[in-house]
Parts: sequence; C-alpha cells; structure tokens
Amino acid sequence: MWFEFHSLGVALLPALRGGEKPHLRLGGGALIMKYYSTNHKAPLASLHEAVVRGLAPDRGLYMPERINRLPQEFFDNIDKLSFQEIAYNVAQAFFGEDVEPEALKKIVYDTLAFDCPIVEVEPNIYSLELFHGPTLAFKDVGARFMARLLQYFIRQEGKEQVNVLVATSGDTGSAVANGFLGVDGIHVYVLYPKGKVSKIQESQFTTLGQNITAIEIDGVFDDCQRLVKSAFMDDELCHHMKLTSANSINVARFLPQAFYYFYAYAQLKRLGKENDYVICVPSGNFGNITAAIFGQKMGLPVKRFIAANNANDIVYKYLQTGKYEPCASKQTIANAMDVGDPSNFARIYDLFNGSYEQISAIMSGATYSDEQIRKAMKACHDTTGYILDPHGACGYEALKEQLQPGEHGVFGETAHPAKFKNVVEDAIGAEVQIPERLAAFMKGTKQSVEMSKEFDDFKAFLMKQ
Repeated sequence: MWFEFHSLGVALLPALRGGEKPHLRLGGGALIMKYYSTNHKAPLASLHEAVVRGLAPDRGLYMPERINRLPQEFFDNIDKLSFQEIAYNVAQAFFGEDVEPEALKKIVYDTLAFDCPIVEVEPNIYSLELFHGPTLAFKDVGARFMARLLQYFIRQEGKEQVNVLVATSGDTGSAVANGFLGVDGIHVYVLYPKGKVSKIQESQFTTLGQNITAIEIDGVFDDCQRLVKSAFMDDELCHHMKLTSANSINVARFLPQAFYYFYAYAQLKRLGKENDYVICVPSGNFGNITAAIFGQKMGLPVKRFIAANNANDIVYKYLQTGKYEPCASKQTIANAMDVGDPSNFARIYDLFNGSYEQISAIMSGATYSDEQIRKAMKACHDTTGYILDPHGACGYEALKEQLQPGEHGVFGETAHPAKFKNVVEDAIGAEVQIPERLAAFMKGTKQSVEMSKEFDDFKAFLMKQ
C-alpha cells in the first residue's frame, strides 16, 4: 500500500523498502543522534541542522534515528520527582548527545516555569491542564523549549539572523510569538487565517511588535501551512534569508510535548492510579499525540491512545478504513484543530513502518460536530462544575465514551476556556472569567500585514525583508 500526503508533497511507501531509512533502534548508544526525513530522500542531519532547517530538503519531516528507552529506575521513582526533573531526564534521552548538560538543564528549567497539573473531573477521568503557561495554551511548552534551543544553536554559529515562519490556527501563533519575543538573532513571522481565530488568540500575537510580524492570510489554516512549506522549498528565498519553522513539524517543537505525559503519569502514580494509563489528545496537526507515542516508545507505560477530532476527521476515518484522504479544512468552534491534512501523521505512519494494523492497535479515534462539542461542555459543567474549552471538550467526551473499567484516563485540556469566552459561555450558560494575563493582551494595538493566499505575494514580501 502507499498513499500521498499532499501537504508534504510526497508519497509514503510501505515498510521494508530497503535502505531508505535507519530503522528506529530502541536503546541507548554512544553515537551522536542523527535525524532522517520521513521521505527518505535527504541526507541525515544533526539535531542542530534539523532544528534550524525545520523541514528536510525533500519536504519530509525529521525523525530521530533511534529512540532511547529510559531506565526502569526512572519510572520506579518518577512520583518523587518534580516536573522539571522529569522533563530533564526525558530531554537528555532526546537531546543529551547534542546539547551540553548544563545548557540543556537551563533550557528545560526555563521552559517549565509553570505547572501542568492533573485535575479529576470524574472518577478515573483527569484533565491534564496545559494552560498554565504565558499564553494559556499547551503549545507554550514546545514553543518555549524550541526558542531556547534555537538560540543555543545560533550562539554557537555566531551567524546571521534566523527567520522563523509559523502557520497558526490559533494557539501556535501566540505560543511561538511569546516564546520567541525579544530573543536576539531571531525574527518570527506568524501566518494566520483571516477571521478564523478568536479575538483573544489574535491579540496574543498581533499586539507584540518587536521581532514579531503577524501576517493575516485571506484563506484557511491549510493555506498558511502551504505558504510556510513552499517558502522552505524556494531556493531564491532560502538564499536571501535563513528560514526555519516553529510549527510542530519542527522536532524541537513537538518532542518536548512528551514532557507533560510523563508528568501526568507521575501524578497518577502519586494517587495510586497509574495502572492502565490511557491518554486522550484533542488532535489537529497531530504533533501532541505523536509526542505522547514517542513517550510510550521511551518506556512510558501507556496502555493506548485516543485521538479526538472535531469535524476535521481525516485521521478518524483512516483509523476506520486504513485510507488517508486529506481534504480542505472545515471551520469549527474548536478552531485550533481545524486541519484537513495533519502534517505529523507522517511521523506516526513512519514510526510504525506504515502498518495500519499497528497504528490502529494502539490508537482509536473520535469525531465531534460543533453541536456535540457544545453539549459536552454543558454536560460537564452541569454535572461536575468543571469548565472545558472546545478542544478539551472533544478530549473529555472521547475519553468518557471509550474509557474501559479499570482504566485511568487523562485528556488534554489544551487551552484556557477564556480564550474561547463567547463560545464557552453560550454553551454552558455561565460566565467565564478572563485571567489578567489574557486581559493584558486585549489592551494592545493590533499590528498585522494583510495578504492573499498566493505564494508569489508572500515571497515578494519576504524578499523585501
């Protein structure tokens, strides 16, 4: 079997196509980690090269050539460790061969200057609150980590400015913009679809100024993502300026998202509920759940995964049929998941050598309409008092429907409900308080560049920078 991922412009081939990739080796090793492309047509890259490039020259996504398992002692004692200590151990397994220990420790500890607690919503159903960072969204972890790692590599190079291109359907833009704000040697261009992100989300990356440029695209998220990927493939543009991406296509963005699944396990263990650990992830571009699967490969004892979709149900349909059929994204009230061609599914496909049987064995899916999302928010609030955002509502509902007796489930509450204030209030019939951090963004002045969805226009703009 083979099928095409249009957003990556490649065909993914079945497993056992000889010699095209170094199969992932579980276990340690003295060799410096190399990164290969999911398209298997680009040279192996160092972590430094993979992070700075973002996308491989053959339009594939970078993957580590092996996954180092963490020792059993780590899991035996994980409940006695802090979030930062847990994350540092995980980061060492990923990046320890490429980054000096003290530098890596500083990157991790600076990144995680906030908590990601689990909160019991119903018996054995826990919300993993990922909204306690600066922009109140889960992407703060990956964005802050990548900003600091990229700065580490730039300082090593001592060369020209690096330009970060990021497409956003909502939270990525704010997390990346704030993660990179004021970082020397880096300029960020945030591309977002006009009229398709919430006002609060928009204010978090259009009011910053400094080294952040917001570009309002007359199109949908997939158009923004296509422009970013096309920029990397344009030789003239790449010669003109040094480009990288901060979307979850970048290994330094998505891999750190594994940190909080280890931490959630530690918190469950403190409660004596670590057995039969199930992770449910509201999924858009599939970087978050991919990071969780990497965690399992590193030894994290996850029984299975649930990918919760909104109406953009491409992966849900794949899990039912074995056919991956991308399509134009649909606008929903869970807008950060409005992705019709999720890039990171290429990583999942590659990780399991294209085996539908293996993928469907560890991961199930769910899909919800806007009306179902509203009902889930209301039902949860009415019965438990807990307020969900629209994305977390997908995760909550999927976990509630699919959790089996004896299992302990954690769903990602990926953003603070106040970021979707009107939608949430309409659904639950109650007021949602806006945290002061969000209110401060709302007071700023919008600064953005309006642009068509044509690549020629985007290229012309960048060539003038």
